[in-house]
Amino acid sequence: MARRVRPLLDRDVVGLLGFLLAACVFFAAMSKNFLSAATFTSVAFQLPELGLLSLAMLMPIVSGGFNLAITFTANLAGLAMAWVLQTHGGVQAGPAAFALGLGAALGTGALVGWLMGMAIAYTGAHPILVSLSMMIFVRGLGEFLTHGGDVSGMPAAVQAIGQGAVLGVPAPLLVFAACVLAWHVVMARTRLGFATRMIGSNIEATRYSGVHTRRMLALVYTLSGLMCGVAGIVMLARFNSVRVGHGEAYLLITVLACFLGRVDPFGGFGRVLPVAVALVILQVIASGLNQLGANQHLATALWGAFLLAVMILRSERVSRVLQTVFRKPAFKKPAKPPLGDRHEQIGRPRAGVGEGLEP
Repeated sequence: MARRVRPLLDRDVVGLLGFLLAACVFFAAMSKNFLSAATFTSVAFQLPELGLLSLAMLMPIVSGGFNLAITFTANLAGLAMAWVLQTHGGVQAGPAAFALGLGAALGTGALVGWLMGMAIAYTGAHPILVSLSMMIFVRGLGEFLTHGGDVSGMPAAVQAIGQGAVLGVPAPLLVFAACVLAWHVVMARTRLGFATRMIGSNIEATRYSGVHTRRMLALVYTLSGLMCGVAGIVMLARFNSVRVGHGEAYLLITVLACFLGRVDPFGGFGRVLPVAVALVILQVIASGLNQLGANQHLATALWGAFLLAVMILRSERVSRVLQTVFRKPAFKKPAKPPLGDRHEQIGRPRAGVGEGLEP
């Protein structure tokens, strides 16, 4: 029992929960309407989109890589589902078409991720370059298929995923919670999660230890694409439409959420629960800034400044300085001699040339 509770009580999670509490207190003091049911309902409906994309970013970063194509992969997956539904009746599409659309979205996301993973694993190309190339390809493909517009008009079953509730809990939040649980099990309890951290720490040592690193990397990016497919379904359901450029600004915030959740940017370490708490913090800050009437461009600038601050505070040199300040006792100056002794020292003649040198 203690082992199950330990992840919820570690230092990272407790520190992030304290940060969340401080943010809530600050915005509650600045805005009278912040601590209201409407605010937290808005947070619950908006969090899953960003959260699912952050989960898609998590595994590649832990493996020492990156996935710059998460938002466009999610939109392409949404387009695949929308196309299936539109060709099977649109608003009147039945359960079979709905199930087929879900499969098309998940399959599209997994396919894009698998292609990236195979390119990274078997060519040795840098993950940033591969994912950047895939991002450009997927974006261009989506623009070609939609002619720069959007696809709208979905059946009620799709809208229920993004706008409905179960026992008062928003349906998108339930989807996100299930994905967090699944990702936690994968990262903490499976061979893939262990291999992902090993690859991020030292891929050559992992290969020599008998792990099929190419297969594992391909699987990491396939699962990342699969999570993008889930995000595409939720975004399609929330807005009842899909567009290729939707959520482009989420890319920056997903990286920020991972780094704030103590994921090592160089790979090898990262856990799901701190990232989930970091996502709640970022969404609370976004809602608070919105209630304070902050300009959207100013909010984007604050995200960038926040990311920079997190990276600086997490740097090795700054961490060393902070440990020196907060963990070591303060330096004590040597006590001054008594006044009489100082007068004796002042009155004592200084040794000049040839003085005080006798044996």
